[in-house]
Amino acid sequence: MIRLFTLLLVAVVGLSACQPATVPLGADGKPVPTAYKITQRETAKIPFRMLDSVNSLRGAAALGPVALDSQLTAAAATHSRDMQIQNRPWHFGSDGSSPVDRVRRVGYPGALVGEVISETYESELETLGAWMSQPDTRRILMSADATKMGFAWFQEENGKIWWTLVMGG
Repeated sequence: MIRLFTLLLVAVVGLSACQPATVPLGADGKPVPTAYKITQRETAKIPFRMLDSVNSLRGAAALGPVALDSQLTAAAATHSRDMQIQNRPWHFGSDGSSPVDRVRRVGYPGALVGEVISETYESELETLGAWMSQPDTRRILMSADATKMGFAWFQEENGKIWWTLVMGG
């Protein structure tokens, strides 16, 4: 009898370990998203993942590739930090600057095609997916006039990320 009880107890404990982990749910009944934390190791890889992803999408649409541009990246970095300071995602800087102003300030010699921004806790690729799902931001990313790209972000301690991508021609 003791042997049977022990085997039954072991089986119950073993089966209980097979249950899926509980995921915290939000008020809407959906899983609560976890923040995407950018590590120092990932910092150098992220711009190239974004560039490769954008160029894959452009290639699938029979558009030419874009190249990373340090001046456009500087304009994007400035704006990501400024959006965080303002605590709102929008295209105007705290000094009233527009995307055109920021691109000129960094000395970019080409034309601004457009700027896309986001305030999120998601990765760069999830953010790109969101941008591609919206006609206005998709139009900028898929512009035939674009030949250069700048991409940067600012991440807060709580995990919120302010993404900025600038396309130039």
